[in-house]
Amino acid sequence: MLGSWKSDDLPKLTSKNCRVTSPVKNSYNCIAWAATGSDSDWWWPIPLGFWPPVSYWPPGVPREVTIAAFLQAFGTVGYVQCKDGKLEAGFEKIALYANRMPWGEIVPTHAARQLPDGKWTSKLGTLEDIEHKKPADVNGPIYGGVVHYMQRPMPQAPAVATDAEAGPEPEAL
Repeated sequence: MLGSWKSDDLPKLTSKNCRVTSPVKNSYNCIAWAATGSDSDWWWPIPLGFWPPVSYWPPGVPREVTIAAFLQAFGTVGYVQCKDGKLEAGFEKIALYANRMPWGEIVPTHAARQLPDGKWTSKLGTLEDIEHKKPADVNGPIYGGVVHYMQRPMPQAPAVATDAEAGPEPEAL
C-alpha cells in the first residue's frame, strides 16, 4: 500500500508518480499547505462539522465554498491566475481543483503547490502529504480535476551581507 488513502478515491496515484513525504497529521489541510506551506493551519471558509474545531479564512474573503472565494483567498497571499502549471523560473504555482456535485454545482475540493523542481506537493485531507509528478495525478472522484492555476513570485531569501558590507571586525576584548 502506497499511503493510507483508498485507491478508488485517488486512482491515478501509483508508486511511479507519487511518494509519501509526511506522516498522517490532521492539524492542516491542502488549502493552507498550498497557500502558505503551513503544517499547522486549516483553511476553509465554513465549519465542516467533523474537523477541525476551528478553521482560518482570510479576512475580507466571502465565507463560501465557491471558486471565486478560493481564488480570492489565494490572492490574499499574493497568487494571481495564470494559464498553466508549467514550471516557470521565479514563480511558485498552485493548482486549484474542483468537482461537480450531484446537484450540478462546481465546488473547490483541493489545492496542490508546485515545488522548485517542477513536481507538485499535496496534503491529502487529514492524511499524508505527497509529492507527485503532475497535477492530474490526484484527479479522481474526490478532487475532480484542476480548474485554475495561480502563480506568485518565488519568495526571496533574505540578503546576506558580504564581508565588505558587514562593517569592521569587532575589537578583541
